[in-house]
This record gives sequence, C-alpha cells and structure tokens, in this order.
Amino acid sequence: MKRSMLTLFALLTVLGLVLTACGPAAVVDPTEPPMATDAPMATEAPMATDAPMVQVPVTVTIGFTSSLTGSQEVSSKRQVNGFTLWMNQVNDAGGILLGDGSVVTFASQTYDDESNKERVQQLYTTLITEDNADFLISPYSSGLTAAAAIIAEQNGKVMVTTGAANDDTYKQGYTHVYQLYTPGSFYLKSTIDMIKSFNPGAKIAVVHEADSFTQSVIDGLIPYAESQGFEVVLEESYASDTVDFGPLINKIVDSGANVLMGGGHYPDGSTFARQISERNVSLEFISLLVAPADSKFSELGDAALGVGTSSQWELSATHNELEASNRGIEWYGPTGADFASAYETMTGDKPTYHVAGGYTAGLLLQKAIEMADSIDPEAVNAALESMNIMTFFGGTQFDTSAEAHGLQINHDMVVAQWQKNAAGELTRVVIWPAEVATSAPLYPIR
Repeated sequence: MKRSMLTLFALLTVLGLVLTACGPAAVVDPTEPPMATDAPMATEAPMATDAPMVQVPVTVTIGFTSSLTGSQEVSSKRQVNGFTLWMNQVNDAGGILLGDGSVVTFASQTYDDESNKERVQQLYTTLITEDNADFLISPYSSGLTAAAAIIAEQNGKVMVTTGAANDDTYKQGYTHVYQLYTPGSFYLKSTIDMIKSFNPGAKIAVVHEADSFTQSVIDGLIPYAESQGFEVVLEESYASDTVDFGPLINKIVDSGANVLMGGGHYPDGSTFARQISERNVSLEFISLLVAPADSKFSELGDAALGVGTSSQWELSATHNELEASNRGIEWYGPTGADFASAYETMTGDKPTYHVAGGYTAGLLLQKAIEMADSIDPEAVNAALESMNIMTFFGGTQFDTSAEAHGLQINHDMVVAQWQKNAAGELTRVVIWPAEVATSAPLYPIR
C-alpha cells in the first residue's frame, strides 16, 4: 500500500511538472530583481546591417586607343564620341551603386594609335602595365582590334570590341575578348537576300580593300552569294591607300557585272564611289562597306545617290523594348531616340552606327558590372559570358564555345541606301529587311 501511494505521488509530481511547462508563463513578482537569464542575449543586439550603409567612391579606369590620325580617323573619332557620351551620362547620374556600398564612376585613359598596329600593341601594354586600366575598349577597325586583343588576353584583361567585325579575332582561344558588332562573315547576307528579291540573275563584281576586316566579309559574302544562285564574275582587292580606281573600274565594266559589292573603309570607299560616278558606270546596285554609313558620305553629292551599305545600326530602324519583349530577352539602357538626342546636344551631329557602337560598348560594361555586383574582373567576365540582352543597338549575346569564344551571335544587320527626299536632299534610309524598312529600295540606281 505504501509502495502504491509513493508511485501515485511520483506520477502526480511528474504530471505537475509537465503541465507547468506547457501552461502559461509564471507571473514574476515585480518586486523581485530580474533573473540574470532575463537579460538580452548577445545575439539579440541590433545587427550591423541595420546601420546606414557607408558608400565608398570607386573610380574604374577604362583604357583604349583611338585614331586621331591615320586611315581610321573619321570612324574612330565618332566611336570615341559615343563612348564619351556614355561615360559622362553614368558619372553625371552619380555612378553605379554596388551591394557592398561601392559607388562606381568611370575615367578613361586613351592614346592616339595613329591607325598603326604596332603602336596599338605598345599602347595597350602601357594602358595595362603603367596606367592600370581596369577594363579595355578596342580601337576602331578589325586590324587594330586584333592587335589589341593579343595584349588584352595575355594580361587577362576584359576587352569589349566595337568597330571590329572580323571573325578571326574570336577564334584564337581567347576568353576575355567580346565582340559587339555582327561578325564580318554575316555582314552582307541581308544585302544578297535583298538583291535576290529584285534580280536573282544578277552578276556580281566584288572589289574590296585588302585588309583583315574586309577579307572576313568577303569570305562570308562569296560562298553565300553563290549558294543563292548568283554568279560572281569578278573578285579583286586593292591596297588601303589606293587613290586611283580607274584600272579596277575598267575591270568591272569588262566583267559585265550589274551589281558591285565591296569597298573597305571611309577614305577608299568614298573615293571609289566618286570615281564610279564620274565614269557613269551602269550598275543596278552598289553596296560599299563603312563609308556610306557615315553622314559625311552625303558630301559626295550625286555620287552618293543609290549607294547602299550594310549597317550595324540606324536610328530610323532602332531597336526597342517591344522588340526585346517579343524575342523574350531583357531590354537594357536608353531608347534610340534618347541616345540620339543626347548625342546631338553634345556634338551638334546626328549619330552614325560608329557612335552607337562606342556608346553601347560602355553600356555593356556597365551592365556586366551590375550583373556581377562587382568590379572584380573575373566576375565581370562571367557576367559577359552569360549576357543576353537587347539595347537600342540591337541584340547582344556571345558565343562561349572554345572555338569562337566572344563572337557576337545575336546582332542583325540592316541595309541602308542614300536617296533624295522630297526636298531633293540626300538622306540615308533603311531599305531592308522589309519589316524595318523606311523606304523602298532605289533599284536599279542607274
């Protein structure tokens, strides 16, 4: 009996303890001092992140060379003007705020490369080893860019290339070089498509500057033209400093060609067009690289009329947020109209695609830094690898294969042509593809 009473008492004691633990908290006598365990624990102190973030200014230096002199002067200066507009806008807006409190603004370091490859390599070495440039932008032209890319890759520096369409630069096993422009091998595909819609039996003469960029274009043009059933009746190259195109024009006439495609850069292309006009060569269509995309080309007067070009970008057919949405990719940056307005305010000129390319090169670095939330070079490099966006300049995505790392794979060309408006003034209009054309092609031109 005693044992049973003891067992019952023990059970009641345990039950009381359980009920106490599960029941409401005991009332504390306010006259009693608080127990030591009632003091706030160390982990309950306000977290450091609750304090206002300290913003730390950081200046990022972007290095590049430009051609203040030499054969690439005109286009290079325009490219730099576009980049400068981007940099000024970002800095004037207060820079880029990163998650760690860094406020990134930009400075540039640049030199005149004199349109010389050897000088480019010397100067990009200086930019990296002496000026401590954080990131690089390419010079203008594929040849100069190829020289700069070697130095950038050797030093592990991220370089966004603009004004450079040659495919070969991105097939050297580089991992830090990224192409903004449509590759040269696809430059004239849309022009061939357009000509086929008017005259699938056209005979084509290909006369071009002997340089790396132009050769990459021709290497893509001729096989594609032949695959579309066209006969290429002449292929000739000429030196970059050619000023007398008479012998080549004679060959064009003798070949029986009714379409001319080729050219190279501004000095040779503008001279070539003027001399074709002076000889009154009968051609249905002329497509020249680079030169007709520049607003200065109108200074040729009637020699410019009807001359077409493949363009990386045209304001009248600028890309927009709706297009990005329809393609299912992210839109980034200002509209083409806002960009053009800002540029015209800064310079008094309307922007060419060279200007737009310079601006967008900076824009891509800005986006990559924001994606990485860091200015660490490898983090920015990884962000560029994963980038798939659309700006007013067009789509941007890079090949990440070992065979063609950094090659642009998501930017399309348009075909533009010099025509006269209702007032008789020469103006450059978009004529192809049809969905973005602002005017019907002038075809034949003579």
